[in-house]
Amino acid sequence: MTRLAPTKAHHIRINVYAETYHRWRNDPRLRRGAAKERSHRAIQHLFQPLGIEHSCSAIVDEGKEPNSMTLGATCGMAGWERALGRSMIMRLHLMEDLVSEICSVDDEDELHAALMTAARRMCFDHFALVYDRRAGDEAEANLLIHDYPDAWANVYVDFDLGGADPVRRAGERSLVGFEWQHLPDLVPMTEGDRHMLAVGRENGVGDGFTVPRHLPGEASGSCSFAVRPNREIPREMLHVAEIVGAFALASARRIVGVAPVRERPVLSKRQRECVLWSARGKSQAEIAAILGISEETVNQHLRTARDRYAVHCRQALILCALFDGLIGFGDIIRWARPAVH
Repeated sequence: MTRLAPTKAHHIRINVYAETYHRWRNDPRLRRGAAKERSHRAIQHLFQPLGIEHSCSAIVDEGKEPNSMTLGATCGMAGWERALGRSMIMRLHLMEDLVSEICSVDDEDELHAALMTAARRMCFDHFALVYDRRAGDEAEANLLIHDYPDAWANVYVDFDLGGADPVRRAGERSLVGFEWQHLPDLVPMTEGDRHMLAVGRENGVGDGFTVPRHLPGEASGSCSFAVRPNREIPREMLHVAEIVGAFALASARRIVGVAPVRERPVLSKRQRECVLWSARGKSQAEIAAILGISEETVNQHLRTARDRYAVHCRQALILCALFDGLIGFGDIIRWARPAVH
């Protein structure tokens, strides 16, 4: 038989199959008699072009789910490697299609529609994107779009759970996308955090995958894809979701608008050094001894820095300096926690 190259139609078939299979697996009535025969025919229709339909049918006979392990054991590693290569090509084509659609959107409604389509084609049930631009009171703007169940959306908004959301906190601790089941590896989980996730499951949102992005001094955001409770996230699609989420946030930034360039305060080298040592927890007297200057000079440098940032305390000055990139967390942490040799 002639094997077909993966096409856009295959993406749709695979996604439809995945959804149909989850229903089939969870309903014993669909695994008997005529229903079972229809399942076999559906599998042949979906996977025949890729040359692994017989392996899938044999696996279904045993009540197992077609995946890399079961297919490898059934059709042999050589056959599975060929199928895996085709599968990777299909995912690359899918990623290209979704990114192209997301990059072409012009407004919030179009981005919502594109992300809804992307979530379904990647075998997720829901999505949520949040983008917050923070560049001064007059320039702040945000974008929030999602297709979460109304019950969960209402609870989230009514109880103002955004500030306590462990997923958002974890997004500040990760450079790449992460599964929600790995939240304890990223942030300390409180009883309230666990309860919040449980309430989400009760209202139709199970596990998920979040792609975070940060622009220090300008904005932060995240794009999440989630599944219904009692469903596993499609891990074979996580690399696709990572790229799609990143481009979705780039489109959100374009829709919201790039923050206007504001004039940032300029500190001298000595003023920056005083702010840095202050962030490291040193008093004015200790800073004076470290830098070899008088305590009054240190006080003057810090006072001038506060005036330039229009703040009135040391803590606010340190936050402003961190936000502007004048000092970095690494400058503080590496000094406070010296490397052990």
